Amino acid sequence: MPHPRLLVIFGTRPEAVKMAPVVAALRTYPEVTTRVLVTGQHRELLDSALAAFGIVPDVDLNLMRDGQALDQSLAAMLVAIGTAIDRERPDRVVVHGDTLTTLAATLAAHLRRVPVAHVEAGLRSGDLSAPWPEEGSRRVTGVIADLHFAPTTAAAAALRGENVRAETVHMTGNTVADALRMMQARIAGDPAMAAGADAVLARFGGKRIVTVTAHRRENQGAALGQIADALLRLAGRGDLGIVVPLHPNPAVAAILSDKAGACGAIALVPALDYPAFVRLMAASTLVLTDSGGVQEEAPALGVPVLVLRDVTERPEAVAAGGARLVGTATARIVAEASKLLDDPAAYAAMAVARHCYGDGHAAERIAAILVRETAR
Repeated sequence: MPHPRLLVIFGTRPEAVKMAPVVAALRTYPEVTTRVLVTGQHRELLDSALAAFGIVPDVDLNLMRDGQALDQSLAAMLVAIGTAIDRERPDRVVVHGDTLTTLAATLAAHLRRVPVAHVEAGLRSGDLSAPWPEEGSRRVTGVIADLHFAPTTAAAAALRGENVRAETVHMTGNTVADALRMMQARIAGDPAMAAGADAVLARFGGKRIVTVTAHRRENQGAALGQIADALLRLAGRGDLGIVVPLHPNPAVAAILSDKAGACGAIALVPALDYPAFVRLMAASTLVLTDSGGVQEEAPALGVPVLVLRDVTERPEAVAAGGARLVGTATARIVAEASKLLDDPAAYAAMAVARHCYGDGHAAERIAAILVRETAR
């Protein structure tokens, strides 16, 4: 195969952030044609991440529409991605993680007998309802893919435990470490890149910053209301500025705005671009999140994380002491946050930079394996 063709497919901001280093690494191989297809699963958030890393997609399907049910979104992506694969004729499709885009791309490639490589493979919560529907998407992809890039030893072990052939599993580290390192370097060279965080940080000058992200489908409804109640109780302390970058999902924004929108100590702000969000995390005393990526990024910055979930497919930071599962009950969130905010020793024990997810060179390893295996 003299000139292998790779089609890298993703659709959300977290995928764009984590796949940007892979695309950059692949494009150092002149003998390989690397094409990028995006579905637009997170339209605005995706676009800001692409811009931050200087990626211009070769194919933009722009599929997502407001109010689509999950099955409608999956069906639209499956057909459109399949058509694109027919046109692009790749030797391999490369997907990431656990999104609907990942599932659709994997199935579309499989139905055309095109091999699939899976970046960030092997993460398991053990609960199909959390994260939902992502846990199922990741497991299906793990069955179909023929190359598995596991971010941690636990993820690699999980794949082998599911009878994935050992020679197809490669423990590479997580590309989130690569992306964070790249972005920190860019911000250092051009601080204006992250200016989107400055106004909200200035608003709370002198106060400790608590950053909160909450959007998971399984937390929408009563659980999100309990999270909002916890934020209100923490805001009542008077010494905190609580910053909540809002996910574009209107159901999330509606609950948080209704519960906490009138509180002066809580800033509900539009979703930040990635450089601004990195600056906000780095300036935070504490992060509360149900996001997967933030569980990886904040510990690397030495910022303690309270995970607003009962289970996580990313247990490494919890085991290392940089993150703690607290669920969504109001009293538990307030108690755990207060302990860290009021007990310097407890805080210091968690506020240590932990590089649980890689050394910042995962993309180089992934690219080398992809080029080698696809060229066979």
